[in-house]
Amino acid sequence: MADPITFDDFLRVDIRVGRVLRAEPFPEARKPAIKMWIDFGPELGERKTSAQVTAHYAPDELIGKQVMAVVNFPPRQIGPFMSEVLVLGVTDPDGGVVLISPDKEVPPGGRMH
Repeated sequence: MADPITFDDFLRVDIRVGRVLRAEPFPEARKPAIKMWIDFGPELGERKTSAQVTAHYAPDELIGKQVMAVVNFPPRQIGPFMSEVLVLGVTDPDGGVVLISPDKEVPPGGRMH
């Protein structure tokens, strides 16, 4: 079991919905990954990330998909690419990552409650 956190700790994590605008392979990554440019609406704009989601997604399948991401982590250098957000997913029994997304269409930038 994970270490307990307070409700205030949880509120500090800014999780928003975004729409993937562009996605392309990331061959320079150590593990297979896809680079994504995601629109988080007028407040946050476009942010980029890379994710190890190649087991279930091809870049062209991600375009237009809504995803959930932590948007208030500091940027992180991943090889030659600067990742600005952390997309969220869950691993399947084989270790492949399945992205978390809303089950209904919502406006980009909406914060998870």
